[in-house]
Amino acid sequence: MRPVSKERKPRDVRGKSGRSPARGIRRGAARPSPVRRGKRPGPLSRLFSPLKALLAGRRPVFWMTAGTLALTLLAALFASGFVGRTIHRTDAAIGRLIAEAGFGIEQVHLAGNMRTPTATIVAALGFTPGQSIFGVDLRAARARLMELPWVANAEVQRRYPDDIAVTITEKIPFARWQSPTALYVVERNGRPITAERVDTFTRLPLLLGPGAPETAPPIIAAVAKHRGVVARVQAFQYVSERRWNLLLDDGVVVKLPEAGWDKQLDALEHLIVDKGILENDIREIDLRSPTHYFFVRRTTGTDQKDKKPEGGSAI
Repeated sequence: MRPVSKERKPRDVRGKSGRSPARGIRRGAARPSPVRRGKRPGPLSRLFSPLKALLAGRRPVFWMTAGTLALTLLAALFASGFVGRTIHRTDAAIGRLIAEAGFGIEQVHLAGNMRTPTATIVAALGFTPGQSIFGVDLRAARARLMELPWVANAEVQRRYPDDIAVTITEKIPFARWQSPTALYVVERNGRPITAERVDTFTRLPLLLGPGAPETAPPIIAAVAKHRGVVARVQAFQYVSERRWNLLLDDGVVVKLPEAGWDKQLDALEHLIVDKGILENDIREIDLRSPTHYFFVRRTTGTDQKDKKPEGGSAI
């Protein structure tokens, strides 16, 4: 049998869709590159083209030279004060605008100052009327207030739109201390407050001797419990930074031990109030012994000491 081959019918040139067949492109064949039309550079591009070319190039020497010149110019401007004056003028102009807008300082309210004059506080603040409330340095103003002798603490606050509130906490005077150079008013912790107008604090205890201000509170508190002793004490003398002497108003010196004053002060109160010991010719009372009192009489020439057991009769 012979094979029967069917005759192929020619394909429709247009195809079913009616579109013309695309031309085949062999694989690996190079496609023609599209031709783009070049854009003409604009005026700005032409203007900055030399700068772009300069930046694109590698010229380290040029850049080092340019940087050096720029730094030199800046240093010269700062050294001449031009930059500082410009900034100051700008700040002043801004401050004037803010003040004209209603934010200029019109009032300063003070509270708590009893011994510090108002004029001294205002001068320390350094504010000027009409100054911008935003431009004041509150921290620096507080630091200046803390340098004043009587100021223990200070608070400086803005109160919008145009007020500054200042609250002062002053130091509390505790005693007077006669130092080798001057007479001071001191705090309870022993720190000197001021040496001015000390004569207005005559009711405060008077302390004598190195180290007396730091160690005085206990002895002053102990003596304050005895009215007869307090009425006669003129000064507290710290001896050899170890113990205390009481200097009475008639020149009598009372020597106390280094510790345990309560018993000796009770005995001294009894001698002054009940026995009238100060009415005798006495210039020194030694209470350092726990069992005896020693008296030194005022005599011409030599001192006489009387030894007396505790509880015996006064001289």
